[in-house]
Amino acid sequence: MPMWKAVGGQKAEPGEPVWVGNDPSERFPVYTRGNAGEVYPEVFTPLSFSVAAEAGERAMRKAMLASGLVRPNELAGLASTTAVGSGVFGGYAYLNLSIQRTMSARMPGGKAADADTNLLGVGDPPPHVPIDGEKNWRASLAGARYVWKLLNTKKLPELAKDQQKVGAYLARLPPVNGSNTDLRQATGDDFIDFFEYLFERHLRVSFAAGITIAVLSNLCENNFDDPGLAVRLLAGLGDVDSAAPSVAMWDLSRAVNENPAVGAQFDAGIAGLMHRLGQTEEAEGFLDSFSAFLAEFGSRGPNEWDNAFDTWETDPELALVLIDRMRGTDESHNPRVQGNRLAADRVELEAETLAKVPRFQRSVFAKAVRSAQLYSQGRERTKTTVVRAIHGSRLRAMELDRRLYEQAGGNRGDMWFLVGDELDAYLEDPGSFRRTIKERRVVHQKLSERIPPFFFTDHQPPLDEWELRSNQLPGVVVGETITGLPGCLGVARGRARIVTNAGDPQGLEPGDILVAPLTDPSWTPLFVAADGVVVDVGAVMSHAVIVSRELGIPCVVSATNATRRIPDGALIEVDGSAGTVTVLEL
Repeated sequence: MPMWKAVGGQKAEPGEPVWVGNDPSERFPVYTRGNAGEVYPEVFTPLSFSVAAEAGERAMRKAMLASGLVRPNELAGLASTTAVGSGVFGGYAYLNLSIQRTMSARMPGGKAADADTNLLGVGDPPPHVPIDGEKNWRASLAGARYVWKLLNTKKLPELAKDQQKVGAYLARLPPVNGSNTDLRQATGDDFIDFFEYLFERHLRVSFAAGITIAVLSNLCENNFDDPGLAVRLLAGLGDVDSAAPSVAMWDLSRAVNENPAVGAQFDAGIAGLMHRLGQTEEAEGFLDSFSAFLAEFGSRGPNEWDNAFDTWETDPELALVLIDRMRGTDESHNPRVQGNRLAADRVELEAETLAKVPRFQRSVFAKAVRSAQLYSQGRERTKTTVVRAIHGSRLRAMELDRRLYEQAGGNRGDMWFLVGDELDAYLEDPGSFRRTIKERRVVHQKLSERIPPFFFTDHQPPLDEWELRSNQLPGVVVGETITGLPGCLGVARGRARIVTNAGDPQGLEPGDILVAPLTDPSWTPLFVAADGVVVDVGAVMSHAVIVSRELGIPCVVSATNATRRIPDGALIEVDGSAGTVTVLEL
């Protein structure tokens, strides 16, 4: 049963906002938006929370136990509403940093700070306070066996099997034009159970990616005093699902450029573009190609893990605007060309590096490189698999929502302001929930207007202590450098284009530098259109780093508050090797 909580505390005072959320853990008390914010950047709606939260926590616990780094007795007796792995507080998703640090500290040769490096990048996290029993020989021994197994893994055939399972799941879903009762099942137990299964797979592969990257980084640091070498050894891997839409969109952008009639419709603006293209005889071939694109990638979009939000299929203009941003780029931005160049550079770097590794370590180093590459690709594959299943639920939930809000005289999205236990009554009489939905929309808006604390310990601060998004920060000055983390090598100079919504690129043009708060796969095509990328938050496992490595775009992550301090149009230099952003001209 979803838990309604006072935002920032356990007990609601009169007039204090109340929202669905988890209980914090006393044993593992430090939480962070790092990494979680990329998956769920917006405020959770009650329905999304009631569908995903407890299933997600169960999956997280299973994945942690599978590593052996967390012992069963450490989780025994904890309520399912306690956020041991991840949770929702004040409407926003958080990752439990304490338990991630504990797992890292138990790794052979590992340290708690490895979790910060993988998940957070730079920043000022709360200090790690070792829990009682953090040094656990059983966990460390199990962890050693776990790492050795990961280092010797050469294939992940289970990922292809999961893709087949998703295909079968989507095939057995009721048609979108089915009855209300049938569509109601799109958010029912069958979906929740399947989501839990797929999410556990994603977490297992994600943990493996984090561990193997940490092993590789430590080997690079110990042998070459260069932990950044690990990032370069993971560039240009190919077959990375989150980069695949960019290649397809590139082809579509070239098709637009080669067809004057289609190009003229794009020039007239994105609003209403699909309708205009449908009235243009010469656009038939483009529309066929675009339909094929949506069939393959239509599940992607901003906030794609949450079925309350539109994707490229439910709102094609979200994809068309990205194709439009690519139209003016030249062949040097072709993701295929970049990928081939990066792959060749990586292969050469691997050979040079292995030749320099001491002979007695060479085998382990080679295993670390191979497994880090394998699990990095696998992590993106499992994301795509989960998102496809969620999209099947989304299409049916959105249709059910449309029928019910029209019947009640409400608004699009009303259904997501209810929890799962209220849906059956809502189907019977949607009008009876109008007041409830209105009240919850008000609270949702209050939460959306503020920036949740990036870290907290024990309890989230009260809402009135959160910073308003509208607050102005001191601007940068010419010559100032914002230091973050290297994402992808290279140096780029260009005008900063501050983009806070992938569906509204704010005039991003070729030669510009994309400056974003955070990114998910729906941002990827904008990387192709830009000469460089700067992201407020992120670390070695963040989406921006993974995709920039595939596309060869100079990238800096963890450039704290870059979107709020760098003015749109400023001339900046991005040094992806040093992890710096320098202001050249305002």
